[in-house]
Amino acid sequence: MTSDIVERTRSFIDEHVIPAEDSSDGSVDAAGGESLRVELQQKARLAGIFAPHAPLEYGGLGLNMEQRAPVFEAAGRSLFGPMALNINAPDEGNLHLLDQVASGPQRERYLAPLARGSVRSAFAMTEPPPGAGSDPNALRTTARASDDGWLVTGRKKFITGADGAGFLIVMARTEGGATMFLVPADRPGIRLVRHVTTMDKSMLGGHCELELTDVRVGPDDVLGEVDQGFRYAQVRLGPARLTHVMRWLGAAQRAHEAAVAYVSDRTAAGRRLSEHGMVELMIADNEIDLAATRALLLTACRALDAGRPSREETSLAKVFGAEALHRVADRAVQMCGGAGVSADLPTARIAREIRPFRIYDGPSEVHRSSLARRAVRRYGAGSKETTSEATPVT
Repeated sequence: MTSDIVERTRSFIDEHVIPAEDSSDGSVDAAGGESLRVELQQKARLAGIFAPHAPLEYGGLGLNMEQRAPVFEAAGRSLFGPMALNINAPDEGNLHLLDQVASGPQRERYLAPLARGSVRSAFAMTEPPPGAGSDPNALRTTARASDDGWLVTGRKKFITGADGAGFLIVMARTEGGATMFLVPADRPGIRLVRHVTTMDKSMLGGHCELELTDVRVGPDDVLGEVDQGFRYAQVRLGPARLTHVMRWLGAAQRAHEAAVAYVSDRTAAGRRLSEHGMVELMIADNEIDLAATRALLLTACRALDAGRPSREETSLAKVFGAEALHRVADRAVQMCGGAGVSADLPTARIAREIRPFRIYDGPSEVHRSSLARRAVRRYGAGSKETTSEATPVT
């Protein structure tokens, strides 16, 4: 079943989505923005590939993490492919969070329309300095108790997809920790301050800065339990990091294929570029990085599907994938020379779009720090492993 979905997805991307990307050099606004989303998603529904991750009860295909990986990769071959299948960030991660945490009425009010593509959403956690960024404990947005709920006040930054979203999931500090709130985007007190200009151009709704001033939320707006927001963030972030890897894996694979096709046809010094040793080295290194990324990705997906916490597996896949796929795209540009930095090939725009992934959903350095701390707990002085190995058998 999954292989059939993958093939249909790839054919759909080639026929309907890549032409829109090519004609706009990967700028979603130049390609039509919201109208393009609606058009492509309708075509994806007709093709039977829409919302492969969403629950069956809401019109999705109900694929688990391992099953999603090749489908998301096929969609990611175009920068607009995830949007077309309704698996783009942040909607995909928000859908997963809602499916795991939302109450019955919240599922009908928020999850159902999100799964069906009726609305878009945003996840509002990151803040401008000195607020929460890679350190969520620096959260400064507050929700103070009022007679009938809470009043949320604060400032958020780099909120992907906020312009045009139907609702926001807002993280705010409460008395005993942090709490997530489901907030319709038209609620009084929410102001879109500006679009933050970034190097990537394919994300519908931009990366926005928001100001929240006494935004009223009620008991029914609490997602999950009060003060448990940080715990729910982990429910969302692990799978979302892996689906980022899936999508960018597709883009990097396409850049690699375009570069190999180019150097196989182009000649220099009497030989095809693909026959020159330095180019062969880049092709081989790309093959290695792509294969290793898939292997780490599938290991992490299987761990999540088995119900394990999987923080280490997702960090490994995210860090390696973000850096390896950046290397793949960069080598693809280099192999193609002048054509590689032009809009004649997809390589330049894919390299442009992949680069921020080393920062988004946790910078590589933060993940490395976490991985190192776990290694020290496992193998450092006083650990069970070290103590066991140091104790002679009698």
